[in-house]
Amino acid sequence: MPYDLSPFALSLQVAAISTFFVFFASLILARFMGNRDFWGKSMLEALILLPLVLPPTVIGFGLIYLFGLNGPLGSVLEEWFGLQIVFTWLGAVIASFIVSLPLMYQSTMAAFEKVDSRWENVARTMGVSEWRIFRTITFPLSWPGIFAGLVLSFARGLGEFGATLMIAGYIPGQTETIPLAIYFAYEAGNMEKAAFWVVIVTSVGLAAISWLNYWKKKSSIRFGRE
Repeated sequence: MPYDLSPFALSLQVAAISTFFVFFASLILARFMGNRDFWGKSMLEALILLPLVLPPTVIGFGLIYLFGLNGPLGSVLEEWFGLQIVFTWLGAVIASFIVSLPLMYQSTMAAFEKVDSRWENVARTMGVSEWRIFRTITFPLSWPGIFAGLVLSFARGLGEFGATLMIAGYIPGQTETIPLAIYFAYEAGNMEKAAFWVVIVTSVGLAAISWLNYWKKKSSIRFGRE
């Protein structure tokens, strides 16, 4: 019996949108954190990485508190823009963003740290602006590590469950991602449907990681020849 494929489409949509925003947020944060020392830097970095160690239910509770209709952000969005986050697919995007950001931030920071600072310093002595240094030196040299982080962040967003369930809920056709489809199919005793979605999400994850490994190997060979 054919299944409704909307969870697959929604999961791809949520993961893609969250990865898009995670990409820019991690670039800004990693560049800012890596270029300066300031009071409270360790605390700020701990906050960025905190979702890595928090249970998904804690993250979901925090998101509900912030984006609920009576929350500090939710009330503003509802009053000013008529936008509701809780129990919508936007909530799933935010949950995916929160859990994926630490992975992308770590990958981006590691990629920036591998760039030889001598190239950047030479450019500075020539009067090149920081933005141009980043655009023409730092970013191109660190792109392989950043790209690896993007793939991992996308895969992480695709498989997010706990925080998504709390803030977006389970509404078939609206907020039902693949992990939610698996859980509620299992709860209903529909093991065949649950297994179907397990195979789908596992296949996508394996394909993403395999392609990433192939791309990294091909890139290292190309750069090695150059």
